[in-house]
Amino acid sequence: MSAASVRTFSSLTLSAGLLAGLLIDTAQAQPPRLDVPYVPTPEPVVAHMLELAEIGPDDYVIDLGSGDGRIAISAVQDHGARAAYGIDLDPERVSAARENAEREGVADRVTFEQGDLFEKDISQADVLTMYLLSTVNMRLRPVIFDTLKPGTRVVSHAFNLGDWEPDRSDVINGNAVFLWIVPAKVAGQWTIEADGQRYQVELDQHFQKVVGSVDGQYGGLSGQLRGNELSFTLNDRLYVGQVNGRSIEAVPGKGAVQDWVARRS
Repeated sequence: MSAASVRTFSSLTLSAGLLAGLLIDTAQAQPPRLDVPYVPTPEPVVAHMLELAEIGPDDYVIDLGSGDGRIAISAVQDHGARAAYGIDLDPERVSAARENAEREGVADRVTFEQGDLFEKDISQADVLTMYLLSTVNMRLRPVIFDTLKPGTRVVSHAFNLGDWEPDRSDVINGNAVFLWIVPAKVAGQWTIEADGQRYQVELDQHFQKVVGSVDGQYGGLSGQLRGNELSFTLNDRLYVGQVNGRSIEAVPGKGAVQDWVARRS
């Protein structure tokens, strides 16, 4: 190879490398494609969302699509949450949220991250808040149901979770707010022992609603879950129990049968 050809090759190599670098820089400079437009939740709606969630001092709040950070910040500042975390795809919003947390003096308990909410592990949330879109909510629904622990409160502004009916819904200044309490998983076969009787029960579950067959007779049981608490009627009597893994134990009081237990078969 001649010296001239080496110089020409080196020049071409340098140009190609420069072009590749420019393409990478250009790609990195492009803002991320946002699935949800930024529309801040009105402050009265923020307050009601967090009131519905009944936040306590032990609660860890995760806000999906956290925008300027107002929900996460208010959860800690006004409602006493132990800590809060917000994730948003837009780096400008994340920067603004961090500045807001610093200004409000809660940056030690509120953190914000730029990223894809579908890649975030949300299983540690005690309260999950969101103002997204119906399509995004529906993509999140199996994640919420399958990974969040029973009793986790989920609050959404404006958009629901399809046929997963909310445990409560309100309208604040024309804005819909929905609350769900993640139910325990109870579908399957159980043996219930009560008043000297034993029943073989097959439970079907649709989110917090439960129906079941008793001793092979379908429709003999209907009930409702609220987190780990299952209430149902059997032979016209009310049963209330606490789900604890493979057993359900009677909850005293509440006008229900007092001495009973259920175990997975």
